[in-house]
Amino acid sequence: MEQELLQRAASVDWSRAQFALTALYHFLFVPLTLGLSFILAIMESIYVKTKNEEWKKITQFWLGIFAVNFAIGVATGIIMEFEFGTNWANYSWFVGDIFGAPLAIEGIMAFFLEATFFAVMFFGWNKVSPRFHLLSTWLVAIGSNLSAFWILVANGWMQYPIGTTFNLESARNEMTNFFEVALSPVAISKFLHTISSGYVISALLVVGISAWFLLKGRDVIVAKKSLIVGASFGLITSIFLFISGDESAYQVTQKQPMKLAAMEGIYEGEHRAGLVAFGILNPNKQIGDDQNTFLFNITIPYALSILGNRSPNSFVPGINDLVYGNAEKNIMSIEEKIQKGHLALEAFREYKKGRESGIAADDLEQYSQIVKENMSYFGYGYLKDAKEAVPPIALTFYTFHLMVALGSWFFVLFIAVLYLAMANEITKFRKILWIALWTIPLGYIAAECGWIVAEVGRQPWAIQDLMPVGVAATHLSSINVQISFFIFLVLFTALLIAEIGIILRQIKKGFAH
Repeated sequence: MEQELLQRAASVDWSRAQFALTALYHFLFVPLTLGLSFILAIMESIYVKTKNEEWKKITQFWLGIFAVNFAIGVATGIIMEFEFGTNWANYSWFVGDIFGAPLAIEGIMAFFLEATFFAVMFFGWNKVSPRFHLLSTWLVAIGSNLSAFWILVANGWMQYPIGTTFNLESARNEMTNFFEVALSPVAISKFLHTISSGYVISALLVVGISAWFLLKGRDVIVAKKSLIVGASFGLITSIFLFISGDESAYQVTQKQPMKLAAMEGIYEGEHRAGLVAFGILNPNKQIGDDQNTFLFNITIPYALSILGNRSPNSFVPGINDLVYGNAEKNIMSIEEKIQKGHLALEAFREYKKGRESGIAADDLEQYSQIVKENMSYFGYGYLKDAKEAVPPIALTFYTFHLMVALGSWFFVLFIAVLYLAMANEITKFRKILWIALWTIPLGYIAAECGWIVAEVGRQPWAIQDLMPVGVAATHLSSINVQISFFIFLVLFTALLIAEIGIILRQIKKGFAH
């Protein structure tokens, strides 16, 4: 029995690793699709308006980079969707009726839209009118972002499951209110923050590659024009990134307080909580002990209470409050939630047995009522210990703060680049150009950190409070998952290397080709 449990745990861990690998690689391609599609549309709009052939060359240059990224992003995304069926069958059974709906809409409404007009955008320069071609470019941009919306609706529901009910007879969750699911505040905030991060990454790429041309003294005029569009787009979307990040932090505080506590390294809740601007966690700190949380930290007073509750005097719970409970603040302990989860699970099992054996309807209704009353704690019934409900604190904390720091740096960089470019002084500041070039990978690092915060920060849940990751996984042999993990690792790495190689060749050719 012990050996079987160990094998099961290994299978779950490898399934998690495989999905994380696929998601992280996939999100190397998605941001560029989201943002560069709109930058292309802006550049082509300038071309159609001015009829200046330089803008056509600029648009076609960036279109070549967009095209290869788009194709590889689709490939990795399809693999990730298949993994829900292969590695996460229990999850798919439990919530497939809900989770599948936005993904189906994404395929029918958004993916078909962007795929159809992508062909016109890429191949139709001399086959359709300039205005129809421009329309196609805008529709690809809109379609790409609509795809992101429906995918993030699905992910947002996992973080904050609403608009559904649990069917005891089928043991599946069923959607009861489509608009609650589609317009969930968590889903909307995730969508806005995710697409704005994609816009910033795309702007960094355009600015960085344009800076390379200026450093080499090649295609200087068109490179300056590209740089100005990229920096302008980046500055505007950086501001939007801060606004959407503020809303995202608010939603996390309200809906996933344990994630917020891990993001900020808060063990003891407090009124007028400060925001950690910089900190080094104490590696020896444990839940429930009295050691200092930080070896060193710089905190902005009141900022976390304002960010999380829109009130400088408000209370922000810490990890200990959430694990052990806080009666004064009406916070239930994890142990109490585990007990309620056990009630729901046991009543569900008795309901199933009763239906099979034909017990009285009144008894079935009694079990059904117990499940309904405790359904919001259903997933806690699978936990063995209260501390299992705490995500990896150090990983969540450091990735969150790195993401915020990099986002702030991008904002400053866009201001500097745009100011110097508009003053026609940018070529004199070669260090700024080199910095812009080497900032490109930092955009991707910031985006990956964001996804780590979003997904690692909600552990152990596949669906917040309803299903732990260990329960969601398919019962597979760990060796089978390991084999597919390394196959995907090689495949995705090869695709990434191929994309970088193609982009570098495109850059070497320059704007004239």
